[in-house]
Amino acid sequence: MNLRLTHLIYALTATCAAAQPPALTPAETGIRKAQEQIAKQPGHYPYYNALAMAYARRARESSDVTYYAKAEETLQQSFKISPDNFEGRKVQTWLLLGRHEFAKALEVATRLNKQTPDDVTVYGYLVDANAELGNYTQAVAAAQWMLDLRAGNIAGLTRAGYLRELHGDLSGAVEMMQMAYDATPYQETEDRAWLLTQMAHLRLLSGDLPKAELYANGALGLFANYHYALGILSQVRVAQKRYDAAPHAENLYALAEALYLAGRKSEAASAFTEFERQALLESTLADNANHELIAYYTDFANRPAEALKIAQREAARRHDVYTLDSYAWALAANGDYTRANAEIQEAVALGVKDPKVLHHAEAIASHIRTVAEAQ
Repeated sequence: MNLRLTHLIYALTATCAAAQPPALTPAETGIRKAQEQIAKQPGHYPYYNALAMAYARRARESSDVTYYAKAEETLQQSFKISPDNFEGRKVQTWLLLGRHEFAKALEVATRLNKQTPDDVTVYGYLVDANAELGNYTQAVAAAQWMLDLRAGNIAGLTRAGYLRELHGDLSGAVEMMQMAYDATPYQETEDRAWLLTQMAHLRLLSGDLPKAELYANGALGLFANYHYALGILSQVRVAQKRYDAAPHAENLYALAEALYLAGRKSEAASAFTEFERQALLESTLADNANHELIAYYTDFANRPAEALKIAQREAARRHDVYTLDSYAWALAANGDYTRANAEIQEAVALGVKDPKVLHHAEAIASHIRTVAEAQ
């Protein structure tokens, strides 16, 4: 279906639904169904797995991390009834990924993969954990297994799309995400909104701002106030230099940056202060905003030593492209351009086309050239 027509249908559907009570989200529906099943059969452990997974999905829908705690508590009920059951361990891996405990997630997923080598979902978790740790060869191999085992499966297509993005194939990444979107059931509104958000992100990276805006708004038409879509739309507005039109993003950093660029320095300062407060509270946790905190300390606050301290801690646990980029930028801010260049070159060697990463790489290389010429 034509994308514009699709979005028009979404808009008309939303208008008709405005007079009705708010519909339950897919995750909320899953929570209610699992709770009803548990009430009828409290000794059936698969129902606890289903409830835990529904709570985890609700965490993604709402960005409310308290749902992860509910999911973990529910999962323990499953293990009390059936210790170490396979589906429960799969849900546990999802939770570890959601909390950014990537090394632990990789450990559990590897064990599950050895136990059941043809489980597509487990291969997806191997992709996710390896990609976030910077093990891109292993991530690509796991994604290929997903598509070999079940051609055209949605989870495999999205992972392949993400890996294509990291390797610089933006058009190929869009193709994969579009295929996944077309295959996603209509009632899975959050999944489809997430896919539209990913396509908006890819269009933004390629500089196609009209399409990036179209996809982001399409996601919001499917799932009102979707935090991922608001975050991307905020980035689109900054790229369009429409700073005053930037919506509240998933975190305060993007909002503060937009306010600063709009010339609203007092409001930006307040937003940056609140962002820093919240970011520091979670900076030692696995699920953190350390990439944004490093950017704040280097680009706005002029506190390079603090940026480097956080970057070193983050680089000690993961080596993905964006962590290498943050580490390199912090090293450069502290005057260590030689090490900064080594880190940023490792990041760009994969082929990533992210404008911020490429800007950092060029700025570091330019400084090194200028010093060499002066000498």
